Order: sequence, then structure tokens, then C-alpha cells
Amino acid sequence: MHFDVFNGDADGLCALHQYRLAEPRATRLISGVKREVELLRRVDAATGDHVSVFDISLLSNRHHLARLLSQGAFVRYFDHHEAGESPTSPMFEGHIDTASSVCTSIIVNRWLGGRFRAWAVAAAFGDNLHASANALADDAGFDEGQRLILREVGECLNYNGYGDSIEDLFFDPVLLYGAMSGFESPFEFAEKSPEMEVLRKGYSGDSSWMNALEPAALDPYCRVFMLPDTAQSRRSTGMLANRVAFEQPALAHAVLTPNTRGTWTVSVRAPIANPYRAVDVCKPFGGGGRQAAAGINDLAETDIGRFRQQMRSVFGTHSSS
Repeated sequence: MHFDVFNGDADGLCALHQYRLAEPRATRLISGVKREVELLRRVDAATGDHVSVFDISLLSNRHHLARLLSQGAFVRYFDHHEAGESPTSPMFEGHIDTASSVCTSIIVNRWLGGRFRAWAVAAAFGDNLHASANALADDAGFDEGQRLILREVGECLNYNGYGDSIEDLFFDPVLLYGAMSGFESPFEFAEKSPEMEVLRKGYSGDSSWMNALEPAALDPYCRVFMLPDTAQSRRSTGMLANRVAFEQPALAHAVLTPNTRGTWTVSVRAPIANPYRAVDVCKPFGGGGRQAAAGINDLAETDIGRFRQQMRSVFGTHSSS
């Protein structure tokens, strides 16, 4: 049996889609909202099974990965998050690059020799890696109009991944991948997919209310936004974090959103002009991620002040170094 385990955001979706365009086969799909990081816990594989993993932290899934390898499954792993030490098992094949300019779809694109590059461009735009997206687009010869389409696809796919539960999303990521799988080109997907039209309208609607948002905290190094307790906020947190980071590339940003567990979900973006140490902000609060972007699933109300100080400490020190 083959299992495909993927992050429900643009990067995970586009990485998987490239991979399966190159190697089409029946597979069991496992995904969830972006914040469900321990997806490998849902895989029950045995000797002879193949597990392909896309855009999921190895560090957060280390024990589940060890279990799968001990059960005799072969695991091929594509990711760009902090990983720690990779397994040395002959049943493990890792393709991990934590450079701040790289997303998982770019790693898969390299592995495939650029065969389905347009999807990697869309994913890079969705992951707020505009310089990397444009570099790939240059290599492919995409014009400005094509880049705008790929950016829209990436941002809409990424927008669908955020929320506390599948009910917060427009589409279950497994079903959204099923819709994508019928299109070899993201240009055709943008033009013909009814799912893309739903996401386009939802993205536009949820974007409009953000224009009036003001930061709850602002200093020379970072801005912090705090959203109201609504499903709209929960599915918009990543979109807002990427937007405000792009608007003020010299500053770090954080977006805090109340979740259904009585705590706050946090998205952190390092300055685009200096994309490092976002993960260092989140680690003390049980979070993780990568250098350019990271997050916290559950920040206690009583820790918000300490979190703001951590933002100032990490990015203030870093900006002056």
C-alpha cells in the first residue's frame, strides 16, 4: 500500500501534486489543517508499504517516523522545516532543505528536474517566498500575467489550509487535492476549477475586512496583530501574516488568533528582508517551524506579554547584529 501524507497548505498540496503527476498511482491520502503537525501518527504502515511525506516537520513526527520504520515501511520525506537528526535507516530517504528561500515544493521540483515547475512557483508564492517564486518563473519564462495567476493559485490554496478544524476551511485538503489532481497545469486549474472559484471569492471576502486592522503592538522591530474570535479569523491568520509581512518587509510580524481550545494560535513571520529566527521566537512556547515562518498552536493568555517580549528580544537583537 502507498500512503501520501501532506500538509494541507499550498506547499504541501503542490508538492504532492508534482510528485503524483510524475508517479501516478493509487494511494491513501492523509492530511488535515495546517496546524495538525503530527500527521504521521495517523499512518499504520507495515513491511512492503511506501509512505511519502510532504511539508511536515520531521522533528514533530520523530517518534511516529521511528515506529513506521520499525514496522518495515519505506518512507520518502520531503520537507523544509527544522528536522534535527535524520534517521540512518536504509528504509528512510530524506530530501530536507531548511534554507529560508526554499519550500517543500521547490525541493520536489528539484528532485523531478523541473518537470512541473509551475506548481512549484504557485507554492512559493503561497508560502510568501516571492523572490524564489520569481526566480523559478524566470527560469520557466513565465510572463507577468502568468505570474499573477500562479500567485493567486498559491495564495488561495494556502488560505484554505488555516483553521482550528476542517469545518473552518472551505475544503478538506484531501478533497481539494482530488480536485487539483485533474489538472496538470495550475493555469488550467485557475481557469476551470469550481473549487478555485470558491476559494477566490472566499479569499477576496476575507481580505476586505483586514484593511481596517491595526497592530495591537508596534515597535521599531516588529508588529503584532490580535484577531477577534471568529472562524473568519482562524482561516485568515496565515493570509494576514503573509500580507503584513510583505507590506513591511523590514519588520517581523505576529498574528494571534483565539482558538477553540481557549488559547491563542500564533503565526510568526521574520522580516522578509532578513528571514531568520522566526522559529526561535516560537520554541519557548512549544511552537516550531522554520527560519522565515513559524507558529505556536497554543499560547496561553498569560503568556502573551512574554511572547511580545520574545519578539522584541529576538528580532531587535538580530536586526542590530
